[in-house]
This record gives sequence, structure tokens and C-alpha cells, in this order.
Amino acid sequence: MEIPPGEQRVRPDPAHGPDAAPTAYQIRARTVGEGRAEAVAGTQVIPFDAGWGRPPTGLPGPAELLASAFAACLLKNLERTSQRLQFQYDGAEVDVTLRRQDAPPKFTEVTYELRLRTDEPEQRIDLVHRNLRKFGTVYNTLAPGCAIEGRIVAAPPGAAR
Repeated sequence: MEIPPGEQRVRPDPAHGPDAAPTAYQIRARTVGEGRAEAVAGTQVIPFDAGWGRPPTGLPGPAELLASAFAACLLKNLERTSQRLQFQYDGAEVDVTLRRQDAPPKFTEVTYELRLRTDEPEQRIDLVHRNLRKFGTVYNTLAPGCAIEGRIVAAPPGAAR
């Protein structure tokens, strides 16, 4: 069954309650000319570079979109985990790097550094990191196909960046 763009279907799951995550996601993407394309996800239009053999457009390409999905997964799961564990933080920022090989073409490694502003003790930060690795959907999708290495760097709120 096709799901209209921007609409998400939710299958009730008694283990997760009425706010369970959607079990299917759908976007629609199309070319818009001159090596450019766009995807409609939710209510947003996301432009991206779909050109080949042309100068870069400055738009993100598929690799950057995948890295963005991984970063979004970490940040969304951080929010979920912080609510479940009453973990307090004032802000988060993440850098993600994907490494690609040419033959066969695939990503071989994901590395990340998640920077948190928090006063939480190291053992709670480690607990949050374990939860990010265990419950991240994008994380768990990529993990069987490539190495994932990352760390959390914590600084107290108000510390210089």
C-alpha cells in the first residue's frame, strides 16, 4: 500500500503505547534539472545534488544525506534516551564522517563525535551512549554493513566551545 508523501502510518504497539514510532516512512524525490533534485519528506522539501560529471552544486549529495540521517538518528535517540533516563543536557552537536570505497562501491566506516553540554557524571554519559548504540534505527541499519566508531565528549554547560 502506498503512503502519500508526508503521511506516516502508525501500527499500534502495546509495548510502546499510543505514541509508538511509525513503522513505515515514505518520501518522494524528483529531478528538477541541471543535476539537481529534491525530496519531499514530511512537510519539507529537501534539495540535493543528483548530478554526475558536473561541477558540484553546493547541495548535499546522497552521502551527505546518509550522514545527516545518521546524525538525526543520534540526536533524536538522545532526546528519547534523555527523557527515559532523566538525563539532563543543555545542548548537543554531532560531527559524522562516512568513508567510501570504490570497488565495490559502498560505505565502509562511519565515525562520529557527539558533543554534549551536561553536568551528568561519566557513568551516566556512558549509559546514554550505550542506549544510542542499542536503540538507534539508522545506527542499527548501517552497523551490519560497515564499522561504526564514535565517542561522546561532554563539557559542563557554559564552558567555552
